[in-house]
Formats: sequence, structure tokens, C-alpha cells
Amino acid sequence: MDYYLNPTNSSSRLIDEYKLYGSLVVAFDFDDTVYDFHNKGREYTKVIELIRRLKAANCYLICWTGQENLEFVANYLIQNNIPYNGINENPPFHKSTSKKVYANVYLDDRAGLQQVYNELNLLLNTIEQ
Repeated sequence: MDYYLNPTNSSSRLIDEYKLYGSLVVAFDFDDTVYDFHNKGREYTKVIELIRRLKAANCYLICWTGQENLEFVANYLIQNNIPYNGINENPPFHKSTSKKVYANVYLDDRAGLQQVYNELNLLLNTIEQ
């Protein structure tokens, strides 16, 4: 089995990285992860609460999005008390010319959101004890 297909291994990796650095870089998608892009009345309260807990645990948060109006994104995040350190930008301590935003972990409705949500909750429960 591929090593990181085992959730225990990917969870352990996040915990180890957090212990080593005292922080993680978490990139979270905007549309349909924290914002109801299709206006269907969907809620994202658990993911948003997780993001707030990550901020309280000293994580660096990047909102990454395909939205072209980044002012709209920033205003939405501020109005909904969703913490972030940047939008579509690498952290200042990670210099890269790649188009991919650097992160230890990515929260995205189209990329295993449930597994990553569970792993980050495990991390937070571990460090909050």
C-alpha cells in the first residue's frame, strides 16, 4: 500500500511537523469549502471552526481560490470571521516561483476534505491537551 494512503501515516506526519515547527501552513479552498459558491444554502460551520482553531494553534493560513475578485474573497473572510494570512500567496518564509501555493496540508471540497478535516482535528486535539 502507498505509504500516505494510510491515514495514520498522514496524521502522524502532520503531528510531527507541528511538533518540529510549532506551526503548520494550512491552505484552504474558498468555493464550497468556506463559501457557498452555488448559493444552495449550504453551511460550512465545522470547517470554519476548524480554521479558527488552527489559527489559535499558531498555524499560518492561506486561502487559495480560483475567484478572480480577491477583494470579494477578503471581505467575505473578514465579515465571517474566517482568519487568514494571505490569499493565493506563499508564506513569506517560503520563497518559490511555483504557481502551487506551499502548504503542509490542503483543505478542499474536491480533495479528500473529510480525511484532512479529521486529521487536523486529531492534531488539534493532540496539541490542545
